[in-house]
Amino acid sequence: MGDFIWHPPEGDDTRIGRFMARHGIASVTELHRRSVADIRWFWDAALRDLDVAWQQPYTQVVDDSRGPEWCRWFSGGKLNIAANCLDRHLPERADAPALVWEGEDGAVQRYTYGELAEVVARAAAGLRTQGLAAGDAVGLLMPMVPETAIQMLACFRIGAICVPVFSGYAPAAVAERLRDCGAKLLFTADGGWRRGRFIPLKAHADAVAEATPSLERVVVLRRSDEQVPWDDARDIWWDDFLAAPEEAAATTAAELDSEAVALIIYTSGTTGRPKGTVHTHGGTLAQVAKEVGYNFDMQPDDVFFWFTDIGWMMGPWLIIGGLHHGATVMLAEGAPNWPDPDRLWKMLARHGVTVLGISPTAIRMLMRLGEAHVAQHDLSALRLLGSTGEPWDDDSYRWYFEHVGGGRCPVINISGGTDIVGCFLAPLPNAPLKPCSLGMPGLGMDMAVWNEAGEPVVGEVGYLVCRQPAPSMTRGLWGDSERYIEAYWSRWPGVWNHGDWALVDEDGQWFILGRADDTLKVAGRRIGPAEIEGALIEHAAVSEAAAIGVPHDLKGEAIVAFVVLQPGHDESDALREALADQVAALLGRVDRPERVLFVDDLPKTRSAKILRRLIRARHLGEEIADLSSVENPAALNAIAEAR
Repeated sequence: MGDFIWHPPEGDDTRIGRFMARHGIASVTELHRRSVADIRWFWDAALRDLDVAWQQPYTQVVDDSRGPEWCRWFSGGKLNIAANCLDRHLPERADAPALVWEGEDGAVQRYTYGELAEVVARAAAGLRTQGLAAGDAVGLLMPMVPETAIQMLACFRIGAICVPVFSGYAPAAVAERLRDCGAKLLFTADGGWRRGRFIPLKAHADAVAEATPSLERVVVLRRSDEQVPWDDARDIWWDDFLAAPEEAAATTAAELDSEAVALIIYTSGTTGRPKGTVHTHGGTLAQVAKEVGYNFDMQPDDVFFWFTDIGWMMGPWLIIGGLHHGATVMLAEGAPNWPDPDRLWKMLARHGVTVLGISPTAIRMLMRLGEAHVAQHDLSALRLLGSTGEPWDDDSYRWYFEHVGGGRCPVINISGGTDIVGCFLAPLPNAPLKPCSLGMPGLGMDMAVWNEAGEPVVGEVGYLVCRQPAPSMTRGLWGDSERYIEAYWSRWPGVWNHGDWALVDEDGQWFILGRADDTLKVAGRRIGPAEIEGALIEHAAVSEAAAIGVPHDLKGEAIVAFVVLQPGHDESDALREALADQVAALLGRVDRPERVLFVDDLPKTRSAKILRRLIRARHLGEEIADLSSVENPAALNAIAEAR
């Protein structure tokens, strides 16, 4: 799979390097082997090392008496995510920067740990004043603003269950999720800003409330002078909500059982109704603190920014992980290339971002604008790059590594999912990396690549599985335990089947090749769309690509490729043939696309994931019931008219 692109410098002063030294572990290979040979030892040692603060110590690391599907973690222990993110820092770091936010117009807001703790306590008091208690579900239909983080932490503080929902969803999609969990209160705003347009949210929230019988209160953040519809019996402005009695705000964070539910995060509804993944205070904090601490080497003087939305699991992951480690978390509203093509690079330089995370698709979009926009900004503060969301192609990975990170920052390319609010695969910063790889399995994650017969394979594409439980695995699906077993544990009993195609090469480097349910089967051969897309992007004329399978009488499926060209390249039949021939040359004649179609853009989610299944449905003229996940609907509409 190629040569190594990153080698760690001499003298390992990383957080994980110090952990290894304390435990007499000489290599990352030995470290991972020990972490899965005795998961009880590893999770106990890691949580002590990562300074997870317990209000009451646990008596048992994991109770698997009901089987791996239904483990209980850190039994007897009590803790609170909000207390770990804020309260424990206050004695020494009250004046240290905790949160910085930048809007599309360049407006900036900052909070110290003391200021953030104070407003979170007031918001928690507001929840109590409105009758919310531990175990009640609270929805977040919010833009990516500081108040969103405050609201989530306030829910954690009183033991309410936070349910973040993508703010671009249609009201019906939001209501479906909030009805499922019986949400009692909804946080929203009058609107948010995206590419210079004010996107109204309050009218959406009203439609959601009308379709959600359990919803009693809607709390509205004012962000504009726009008039919004109002229900005096139900609606309350954010500022009024915060004006709770002072003695209520002084109440300490609730002592919660490790298994108390902190988050319900819903997965996409593209393959049926949304799945409500259930995440606990103990399990979530264990996984996120481990990944941000060890894989991203988070330090108190870091500025940590991931271009994400609160409705994507990376939003809560960013906030919890950064704040737990006492770093500065950066949030931003809007798009990375608006109002100026260099907006992202300008923000990184202005705020001294040290750890950046972004999706491969977003990097491919920014590549089209050229490296000159990157070069004019001082990004020397960066020390680690992160990515997730899609498989990489070689060109865009190298562009990110060389032009953004200056060839001196490892790309911590992680892969996991909403269902574990964390990562199955994640490189460590003290280990070498190949382009596009995910390095190795996450610590404590007993991963393998299996073939159809359930046998481990090397150098061969197979199913990504986890052979032992982990603390952050969803505790079932909300209200649907049978669907949970069917989704994750039914193919191989007692083994988590994640649904991704993966590969381990001869050097022990791990690669993700896309979702197994996106897999194409051409003339009896299975291939992931990412392989075809990567072969297309190798051509100098191609900026982005999406590959789908369509019915074919002889082959079973034929490949259709949708291509976005780089500026300065013209569409032509000759180019179309050249692209198809390139795929055949790199992958084999059987994988040559039947058709190559040109488009101006590909439909994506706000987190920049390409929506292949919706592309296929639109291309075949099938009905699409729910477009709520589409960030750019015009691109989806244009699929039917692809050239």
